[in-house]
Amino acid sequence: MKPHRLQQGFTLIEVLVAVGMVAVALLAGLQASNALTRNAQRQADVILAQTCAQNELVRLRLINQMPAVGDSTVNCPQLGRQLQVQISVRPTPNPSFRRVDAQVFADSSPVLRVSTIVGKY
Repeated sequence: MKPHRLQQGFTLIEVLVAVGMVAVALLAGLQASNALTRNAQRQADVILAQTCAQNELVRLRLINQMPAVGDSTVNCPQLGRQLQVQISVRPTPNPSFRRVDAQVFADSSPVLRVSTIVGKY
């Protein structure tokens, strides 16, 4: 009688299960990577929008006169992108102050809204 030899190596089922597990792990890593990329882009958009909004609010304060009630839109180029800042000036119950809202849009999508009060000088 011949001695029985043990088989060495993996069966096809074992290889397929291992490949499936690797595929699931890679897919999860890809989704996490995409989420991080989207988050980084969103943070960059918000930082640029804050810069644009603050520039417009500071400009209103520096003109040393009460801003007129109404709406206006200003283009704000930042890092090769065109952002639009929509300024809304509204009266308040106290006539010495005005409410100013600056909303920033990128490609017609709202990115950020900043509000402040501006008073007489």
